[in-house]
Amino acid sequence: MALAKAVVGQLVKRPAPLNGALNGLVKQPIPPLESGDRLTRVEFERRYHAMPPHIRAELIEGVVHMSSPVRHEYHGQPHNRTNMLFGLYATQTIGVDCSDNVTVRLDLDNEPQPDVVLFIKSGLGGRMSLSKDNYLEGSPELVLEVAASTVSIDLHSKLQAYRRNGVLEYIVWRTGDNALDWFQWVNEQYVRVLPDDKGVIRSQVFPGLWLNVAALLQRDYAAALTTMQQGLKSKEHAAFVRELKRRAKARSKA
Repeated sequence: MALAKAVVGQLVKRPAPLNGALNGLVKQPIPPLESGDRLTRVEFERRYHAMPPHIRAELIEGVVHMSSPVRHEYHGQPHNRTNMLFGLYATQTIGVDCSDNVTVRLDLDNEPQPDVVLFIKSGLGGRMSLSKDNYLEGSPELVLEVAASTVSIDLHSKLQAYRRNGVLEYIVWRTGDNALDWFQWVNEQYVRVLPDDKGVIRSQVFPGLWLNVAALLQRDYAAALTTMQQGLKSKEHAAFVRELKRRAKARSKA
């Protein structure tokens, strides 16, 4: 009887486990994303997947940026129309693909979600690939951002990240300023491209991609569409399509 009491006394006096021991047994909540957080890409994705589905965030130069409410005339409409124009080019150009508001694993410190991405498919000369979990990885040939409240990011930290990763053409439509900046990657630097006397810029990476900047800034989307269609009928676009078909045929025989 005395032995039993001694054992019970020892059990009662045993100290509770330290918090450190419990941490290995209790699943800790995933912290929410907040603007300004400095995270690795792996940790960014872990937290992003735990956020509500309507939340949009980007990792730019290791810093988290949360999206603000989107206005129709400053972002929603121009985003929709430019996506339509670049999507048309992709549908008419075998071997080229386009994506809207898609996550891009650019490098270990950058996972942007560009408004429009245009790229040559993997195996046909493009530098993008599709991961096993269905994300784009690598450097797209062309990125377009519609910037209203994000101009300071799009023309600074994002521009630096895209330039360093060799994104060949980077377009920023500054809707609040009613201006469009087109940068081309030359000798590891971005050079600003100006429209011709008709207000049109022709892509150097995607032959036949003609963007009527003057029409876009006037919100004349019908005129912008007409210019894009003219580019798709050009000799340079036809030659580009033939080259992509040749690459696809060579790849199938390899």
